[in-house]
Amino acid sequence: MKHSSTRELFSYWNQQRGERPAPERGDIDPIAIRHALGDIFMLAVDFVDEQRFRLAGTRVCALFCRELKGEPFSALWNKASRQPIQDLLAIIAEDSTGAVAGVSGRAADGAIVDLELLLLPLAHQGHARIRALGVLAAADVPYWIGQNPVQELELGSVRHVSRELERVDFPRRTLTPDGGRLRRGFMVYQGGRVPPANEKAG
Repeated sequence: MKHSSTRELFSYWNQQRGERPAPERGDIDPIAIRHALGDIFMLAVDFVDEQRFRLAGTRVCALFCRELKGEPFSALWNKASRQPIQDLLAIIAEDSTGAVAGVSGRAADGAIVDLELLLLPLAHQGHARIRALGVLAAADVPYWIGQNPVQELELGSVRHVSRELERVDFPRRTLTPDGGRLRRGFMVYQGGRVPPANEKAG
């Protein structure tokens, strides 16, 4: 976890859940995480079981130059990332485990911003709709943020995180991208670096 908001929220979420798999919405006090609030969002499930923004911090909204409340979370992602992000949300909800990922945001003119994504589950009872808490933050904020909206997000590497922030294997029921296969918790792709003519392949 590279961004200060990511570390702050994960630490607080971990503290509030105690020995439970995940804390409830009522356990989250915004004042306790006030320094990270601009990068934080909450997701709620609607009547067709799609997770939408219940709220989003000012810096999250500034990435897209609009208020995100009510928008589907999956709609922010490019075509290749949309199904994996939906699968990731389902795994987080079912297994009560957090995930941190590298994300690229692309503006209409091709400008790129590197982001860090944190997704954490929230326990719910009855008809409670809020399901997840997260961070979407840029390590280095480019000058154009707030003026040139990010048009789409692309999901990069994903790590599931345990209570001690250790890496854990991605669940095997997750869909593998085209051309990849799971081997002992790692994604393996065919191919690789082509050695120069004067270098022997090992």
